[in-house]
Amino acid sequence: MTGDRVAAPDTAAPAAPPGDAPGTGAGTGAGAGAANCTGPADDDLSVWPHSTTRLSDGDLAVGGVPLTEIADRFGTPAYLLDEAEVRGRCRTYVQAFPDTDVLYAAKAFLCRAMAHWVGEEGLGLDVCSAGELELAVTTGFPASRIVLHGNAKSPEDLRAALRLGVGRIVIDSASEIARLAAAVPPGSRQKVLVRVVPGIAAGGHSKIQTGTEDQKFGLCITDGSAQHAIARILDQPGLELVGLHCHLGSQITAEKPFLCAVRRLVGLMARIKDHHGITLPELDLGGGHGIAYHPDEHSLDIPSLARKVRAELTESCAAAGLAVPHLVVEPGRAIAGPAGVALYHVLSVKRTGDRTFVAVDGGMSDNPRPALYGVRYLPRLIGRRSTAAPAPMTVVGRHCEAGDVLAADTALPSDIRPGDLLAVPVAGAYHLSMASGYNLVGRPPVVAVAGGHARLLVRRESLEDFRNRDVGL
Repeated sequence: MTGDRVAAPDTAAPAAPPGDAPGTGAGTGAGAGAANCTGPADDDLSVWPHSTTRLSDGDLAVGGVPLTEIADRFGTPAYLLDEAEVRGRCRTYVQAFPDTDVLYAAKAFLCRAMAHWVGEEGLGLDVCSAGELELAVTTGFPASRIVLHGNAKSPEDLRAALRLGVGRIVIDSASEIARLAAAVPPGSRQKVLVRVVPGIAAGGHSKIQTGTEDQKFGLCITDGSAQHAIARILDQPGLELVGLHCHLGSQITAEKPFLCAVRRLVGLMARIKDHHGITLPELDLGGGHGIAYHPDEHSLDIPSLARKVRAELTESCAAAGLAVPHLVVEPGRAIAGPAGVALYHVLSVKRTGDRTFVAVDGGMSDNPRPALYGVRYLPRLIGRRSTAAPAPMTVVGRHCEAGDVLAADTALPSDIRPGDLLAVPVAGAYHLSMASGYNLVGRPPVVAVAGGHARLLVRRESLEDFRNRDVGL
């Protein structure tokens, strides 16, 4: 395994030929610009699922299933998930973080199969709504292994969490304390964490940095908000404060911010012990572990992060005279993202001035991330071989927005034409979970691939679905 890639298990795929090994590089996915024509070499599959293999007709197979077969059977747009890749990434976390609770962040992508996979691999779940919670529990996921968080939990969210018996609820605001305490049944106690803001700027884009003091999440250490909330929680007999929580942001590819967060949260734990005489037994460092969307980008080295976090936590606690708390981490994108591939058919090719626009049958309704964060993706022609020279093209969606761009100035064969099939790797996280019904375009299906077989996990949203929701006249 290279240091910059979360490895899949040995059973995930046959050995890759030279050139297919995971690569390393520099940069981050979110927020990176795409001013120049960029594109992968034909032999570079480093950001694809580990099971990806080439076929003789210019196609690729993932999980032993040709991508053209997926498109033919399920239509496009379509998303596939490599089950072995998901499971392998779960195992990497479990192995790298022994004696740690690893919670899959459901916001990255959740369906019944995903909940089942991560549960079987020994992970818990981090959810942020009654919807995510109910789906997981009705799948059979133990509520005791679920943590509910969110900056604006509704009364329904809190009632569902208490009714189903979630293991932890993360307090995000002072007003939530009284609301939750009033909802706890008499004679019961709900274990809670306090989400604190450590004042650390980290993340691939300003819109996904959540550890700073100028955003909506958590309670600040520097202005005393966190300390005040902790004192209030300790006065509530129905709430049991068991630890601190923080989440620095997303697409973090350096270890230093996490180590800094450990030091600051341990410092707060020491002050809590001095002021209140209690030692908190848990520390949740959240997630935000960055992945590569391009072969020239870095992913966060998870085994290295685990070693350094554990060492920093042990050293900081020893210096503060504290017992080492139980550690919790919450990866989401780093598990789901590289396991996913999006498939689109080309609808039109239009040359306007110096630009060539390749329009596909999906777009910002199934992947809003380029419009939100300027994320770069690398679409690839599959299903036929082309000897045409690559040229810079802009892959756009079908929606009525000028910002509906999936990949700007990316290299594609100059003979690209309507009917061609494009595949986009690293599409497993924050695509369908953020999808919309814009222009009443139904959300795509999700297909699992494993061992040469494909099966439908989530069906395509249909016109009938839209009609059934529209009940007025």
